Amino acid sequence: MITKETIKELVSANYDMLRQTRRHLHRHPELSFHETETARYIANLLAQWNIDHQTGIAGNGLVALIKGKNPDSKTVALRADMDALPIQEENKVAYRSLNTGIMHACGHDVHTTCLLGVAYLLQKLKTEFEGTVKLIFQPAEEVLPGGAQQMITEGVLDNPKPATIVAQHVFPELPVGKVGFRTGEYMASSDEINIYVRGKGGHAAMPERGDDAVWVASQLIVALKKRVDEQAPEGVPTVLSFGKIVGNGAHNVFPAEVAIHGTFRTFDESWRATVHTLLHEVAAEITGKQGLSYEVIIDKGYPVLINNDKVTQAAIEAAKTYLGEEQVVTLPRRMTVEDFAYYAQRVPACFYRLGVANHEKGITSGLHTPTFDVDEESIRIGTGLLTWIALKQLANK
Repeated sequence: MITKETIKELVSANYDMLRQTRRHLHRHPELSFHETETARYIANLLAQWNIDHQTGIAGNGLVALIKGKNPDSKTVALRADMDALPIQEENKVAYRSLNTGIMHACGHDVHTTCLLGVAYLLQKLKTEFEGTVKLIFQPAEEVLPGGAQQMITEGVLDNPKPATIVAQHVFPELPVGKVGFRTGEYMASSDEINIYVRGKGGHAAMPERGDDAVWVASQLIVALKKRVDEQAPEGVPTVLSFGKIVGNGAHNVFPAEVAIHGTFRTFDESWRATVHTLLHEVAAEITGKQGLSYEVIIDKGYPVLINNDKVTQAAIEAAKTYLGEEQVVTLPRRMTVEDFAYYAQRVPACFYRLGVANHEKGITSGLHTPTFDVDEESIRIGTGLLTWIALKQLANK
């Protein structure tokens, strides 16, 4: 029987290798849909460890299988994303990004390292457990339409079909050593909203000869915010925010078009569809009153991420056993998004958080910032815990 002590000892024995793996990945980040060298690096390691794997899924994605005894008895999937962000790193560390304007500011280097660590450990332990562990190295989590949906379309959840799927994500809001879970709804759906208000451009000093599209756009933003706030179902978290407005006029020139870009997020798919309709209705109403035209384009993003109660509760119990009950916390719902939600729609899933902060070391920056970093002890914890959870998922009937 594999014990938690066995896993912890194996992780410790290979910790230097794992840390160097993370640092290599951190030095060489690649943007979504361009993770060519990252995929090659992962494939080379899997080949060195004699792990069966497939490359070129959804572009740069990989899938590996670790088959234990009686491999057809049950399959559990684990997923790590591997793309980086268009951010210039400001950390003064030896392993800082070598790729100008690109950085692992969301911790996907840690996710990939931990999953590689799981692969290495389970390959060594494959004669001591039953079932199969499917390892999914996913490209393009950061950019719509996201790599998860494309990997699913190309059959990543088939042959063999996993009974459950688990992923972890770095979390600077928790100190290293702690992990966080939530059953049920955890992360919101997300849509990118693009609205165009169009009229006749002209001289601002002669408004009777042109259309003040900027003013109409401002009225539209206020009306949309008010209408959505008024109609939002009670108890349903809702965010409608506009972060970019472009009117390419001048101090004294009405632009012919004003573009409004924003995001809509919620936890209710029915309300989500209602708001999509509402955006068109309010835009038609406000622009119509002033004789202007409009266009609404909604880029539908990731769905609500729902953690399966049974799978997540089993993962929580595994985490308490592996780390100690005091190290496991319950998380609130978040308005941020994750394309892991697509897997969770197909397979009972658990998406949890790995603490990476260390205030004494000054490691406190948030995700998607140029100074984000992790306490590398989180690699030891993330690799061991994910391995332990996978084995416990296999054992659960």
